[in-house]
Amino acid sequence: MSKNDFLPEDTDMKRIVLILTMIIGCLSINAKTLIVYYSYTNNVKRIVSELSTRIEADAIEIEPAEKGLDYAANNYAIGSAQIGAIKNNPDDSSSYPAIDPVDVNLEDYDTIIIATPLWWSQMAAPLQTYLFHNGKNMAGKNIGLIVSSASSGISGVEADAKRLVPDGNFLSPSLWIRSSQTSNASSMIENWLKELDYEKLTNGINRVGNDAATDFTVYSLSGQQLMYKSKSIEALNAGMYIINGNKTCISR
Repeated sequence: MSKNDFLPEDTDMKRIVLILTMIIGCLSINAKTLIVYYSYTNNVKRIVSELSTRIEADAIEIEPAEKGLDYAANNYAIGSAQIGAIKNNPDDSSSYPAIDPVDVNLEDYDTIIIATPLWWSQMAAPLQTYLFHNGKNMAGKNIGLIVSSASSGISGVEADAKRLVPDGNFLSPSLWIRSSQTSNASSMIENWLKELDYEKLTNGINRVGNDAATDFTVYSLSGQQLMYKSKSIEALNAGMYIINGNKTCISR
């Protein structure tokens, strides 16, 4: 008997290497988060700054192309007119105010947090512009929503977000921080992240059962899309896969 008799056959070795590669690939996946926000009075900027101390995320600020506008003048007449134009023709790109170019590759991110002030019960117009042009590229991604407002509820902003990001995986609940609560944003953000189970959402390997009540977009580890927004993974063979949205591997 030679020492080679104790070595696995070539096919077995290839199988072992493949399994190890798959496991290492899953463990090394780093789900990335992007914060997209607009802030006029700096309330949202302060909220985003606090959020950035609690999670690892990139942040981009949306800026109107036309500078120096006094949105607060005449009871926020400019903002009211912009919101009115969008409501009258939501599918017309000319209805949306121009914004500065934004250089970000959405493909790099699995979770996108949208932070916005409320204007006349709707999402601030400049942020609507960004989502109008980029919302379709957020399909299948986890979408979190943070809204700052003086008083009124945020259902209109949630409706705007779902209209502009029609295939996003919206996380519930949204976080509503009234202007008077901005100084207490730290505890509110902490509680919100716990409600979303954000850490589990963005890290680790999950075992997903066939009875999981959610929509899955499933990819092979090579990047091939196998299922789109399916509620069951029963059709998959035993193995390891990637769920778009949190890039966690699943096994059955």
